[in-house]
Amino acid sequence: MTASIPTFPTLLQRFFTQRLMQEKRVSANTISSYRDTFRLLLRFAQKRLRITPDKLAFEKLDAPLIAAFLSDLEKQRGVTVRTRNLRLTAIRSFFRFAAYEMPTNSAQIQRVLAVPAKRFERKLIDFLTRPEVDALLAAPDMAAWTGRRDHALLLTTLQTGLRLSEATSLRRQDATFGTGAHVEILGKGRKQRTVPLCKPVADVLKAWLDELNPAPDQVIFPSARGGHLSPDAVAGLLKKHVAAAGNVCPSLKRKHVTFHCLRHTTAMDLLHAGVEQTVIALWLGHESIETTQIYLDADLALKEKILAKTIPFDSKPGKFKPDDKLLAFLNRL
Repeated sequence: MTASIPTFPTLLQRFFTQRLMQEKRVSANTISSYRDTFRLLLRFAQKRLRITPDKLAFEKLDAPLIAAFLSDLEKQRGVTVRTRNLRLTAIRSFFRFAAYEMPTNSAQIQRVLAVPAKRFERKLIDFLTRPEVDALLAAPDMAAWTGRRDHALLLTTLQTGLRLSEATSLRRQDATFGTGAHVEILGKGRKQRTVPLCKPVADVLKAWLDELNPAPDQVIFPSARGGHLSPDAVAGLLKKHVAAAGNVCPSLKRKHVTFHCLRHTTAMDLLHAGVEQTVIALWLGHESIETTQIYLDADLALKEKILAKTIPFDSKPGKFKPDDKLLAFLNRL
C-alpha cells in the first residue's frame, strides 16, 4: 500500500515536532530561529502568490521563490548577509527532511538545496584587554542586589566563556564548589561539558548563591522577579556597566561590547596563557576546532611574539630615487 503524500502544512508541522524536537532535540534558540524563518517565508509567499499558508502546496516553494525571498530579506528588510545565510540554513534543513517524505519532488528539492549561501567578509573579533576587564568588573554597584548579581554574572562568564543562553539557564544544581569546583553546562547542540572554576571566581559565585539561596532547579542569575534574564535584559545591564567602565577605561568607548564579546575574551585569555587550540575548543563547546581559528587570526600580540622570534631579512631602508629627470618631474606632481 502506497503511503499518502503529506500536505505542506502537515509536512512543516512534522519538521518541527518530529525532526527538530524529537529526533534532533535542538535547542529552544534553534526552534525560535527556524520558526521566525518560516513565518517570514510564508508571509512572503502569501504576498507573492496570493495563497494563504494553510492552502499552500509544497510545489509552490521552488528555487526561484526561495531565491526571491532571500533577496527580499536583504533589499527590503535590510538584513545582513550572515542573517540571510542563517535563514537559508533553516530552509535547507526543512527540504532535506522533505526529501524523505516527498521523493517524487526530488528534482525540486535538489534545486532548492543548490541555492548558494553568500560569501561575506569576516571581521576580526572584539575582545577585552585585562585593564578593560578590570574596569568592567568594578562597574556594578556592589551595595545593590542587582549589582552583586551582575558582578557574579560577568565574572563567571569571563572565566568560563559561557554563551548568553548558557549563562541565563545555569541552575544551582549545575554548580559544584570545594575541591574541583566547576559548572556543568548543557550547551549548543545539547552537548554537555564541564568547565572548572578558579578559586576567586568560585568564592564570588558561592557568596552570591549563599545570599540568593535558590532551590536546586532555580537559575543562578535570576531577574528581579525570579525568572530567567531575557537577552534584552542582559544586553541592557551590560550596556550600562560598559558605559560606566568607559569613564575609567576610555578604550571601552571605542569597542562594541556584546555578551559574546566576553566569550571571545575568555578564549583570548586562554590563548595568551598558552592553552592549546583543541583545549580551548573543548572549553568553549565548539563543534569544530576550526571555529577556534578566529582567535588565532585576531591575536596580534601572539603574532608579534612570533615575529620577534624570526630572523629578519637583510635589507636596508631607503627611498627610491629615479635617475631620469622626466620621472622625477612626474613624481613631484
